[in-house]
Amino acid sequence: MRPDGFLPLICLLVSQNSHQPSVTPSTAHAHAAGEVIDRHRHDYHQLIYVSAGVLAIRTEWGAWVACPDRAVWIPARMWHEHRVYGHSSVHTLGFASDDTPLPVDAPTVVAVDVLLRELFIACTEPDLPAAESRRLRAVLNDRLRRAHVRPLTLPTARDARLAHACRVVEEDLSRPRTMAWLARHVGVGERTLTRLFRTEFGTTYPRWRTNTRVFHAMIQLAEGATVTGTARRCGWATTSAFIDTFAQTMGHTPGAYRSAAHRTATTGASTEEPASGPSDPDSPGPRAARP
Repeated sequence: MRPDGFLPLICLLVSQNSHQPSVTPSTAHAHAAGEVIDRHRHDYHQLIYVSAGVLAIRTEWGAWVACPDRAVWIPARMWHEHRVYGHSSVHTLGFASDDTPLPVDAPTVVAVDVLLRELFIACTEPDLPAAESRRLRAVLNDRLRRAHVRPLTLPTARDARLAHACRVVEEDLSRPRTMAWLARHVGVGERTLTRLFRTEFGTTYPRWRTNTRVFHAMIQLAEGATVTGTARRCGWATTSAFIDTFAQTMGHTPGAYRSAAHRTATTGASTEEPASGPSDPDSPGPRAARP
């Protein structure tokens, strides 16, 4: 058992020292909340899609979330690890190293429309005939080359001072830490810390904090937290402000996202109680575990 109390999973696809397979594997499998897939890599590119639940993916570059409306592309030979939030249906598609419909220099988040969703699910059906698989893959590759990229990423800080500042904020998102307070707390000048956010993350501190709060909100909603409770824990003054920010960042409301995260992979129908939305943010749901 791992120190964090979760049982490690052996990656279903490949060991750490795998060789390029003659046929790249594509699978669909279910995971319970809290499961962890330890650090590993593949000799092929991998696209990860979650038709129900949420999967957090971490690499040396940072952290990404795969969910019902976003898939994550992991380039070949890149070390990564996963953690499951909420009961999740995970679809993984392998791509040969010379088959690159998406960039190969860093992970990429892809917006998943209705057609892509159905292609991901169809391509990972068990015992799919080879001829049918080739035809589906041809359509999938064409759609991936035209897919929209939605980069909600939590980059990993290299500078120790910046890493310390990020940890302080993430440890308690409910408190609105200003840049001045944060700089004093970590013992660095405010201008220096501002510059570090710009140079390492390519963004401002307020933008990074907003992305961080949305990132953690996605996880909490997938675990069944209510919209109102998530808004409070992630530091929004009001539920309506949270709904507005989440919708601007994700393209839909937190209630709609919560509902989608609880669909079953086989039917696309929700197995949970109706999720809270903008007009009913306080509908009850299962209690969320702290991410």
